Amino acid sequence: MLYLKPVFFLIASSLIGLSSVFAQAVVTFDSSYTNTYYSQKVSHFKSLPDTKNEIIFLGDSISDSGEWTELLPNYTTKNRGISSDNTYGVLARLDEVTNAKPAKIFILIGVNDIARNIPTKIILQNYSQIIERIKNESPTTQIYVQSLLPTNNHYMEYKGHQNKGDKILALNKGLKDLAATKKAQFVDLYTHFADNEGKLPLDYTHDGLHLNGAAYIKWAKFLTDEGFLNQ
Repeated sequence: MLYLKPVFFLIASSLIGLSSVFAQAVVTFDSSYTNTYYSQKVSHFKSLPDTKNEIIFLGDSISDSGEWTELLPNYTTKNRGISSDNTYGVLARLDEVTNAKPAKIFILIGVNDIARNIPTKIILQNYSQIIERIKNESPTTQIYVQSLLPTNNHYMEYKGHQNKGDKILALNKGLKDLAATKKAQFVDLYTHFADNEGKLPLDYTHDGLHLNGAAYIKWAKFLTDEGFLNQ
């Protein structure tokens, strides 16, 4: 018994150490996406007719708030943004988008994932699935992966989205690499909008996260001037 006690202590210590490692490895985050607004929007999208040569803006509130038919009157645009959506929500409703066989899809999603502490690796895995599904379900569609925009912590209405600049930059780098791997077009909105401090200028936002009218005009002009809409 005198010999067994140290052995048992060693085994017990090892098990405690392993449980500690596993506890540290567990990452919890909120991947939910369904709410009343989400359900209403998806139902509405499914009830609308498809048209030829659609250019779809797919994403969260940043896309949702854009009046794309007026911003880009020379193109057949469709707004498929849903406020508060994340990459899980986009995957769940992607069939409605690909069924239309659009000419182009401009994707902008991920800032709500970051706000919910979803790891960059998981966001990129979801993004990869989004791209692959578009390619498989609508092979002729051109895919444009838009970078996340900067935010501005001058406003703290959306605290969970603020002070996440490093995570936004890390995700943008991952999106750029993913777009190259998947042969999709990367659209660097971040650099086009960020000020010298890497923030969204106050001239372009009223809450530090969402865009105002001047910002949407800048965005539409950028897409037009850079030829993304005519490629």
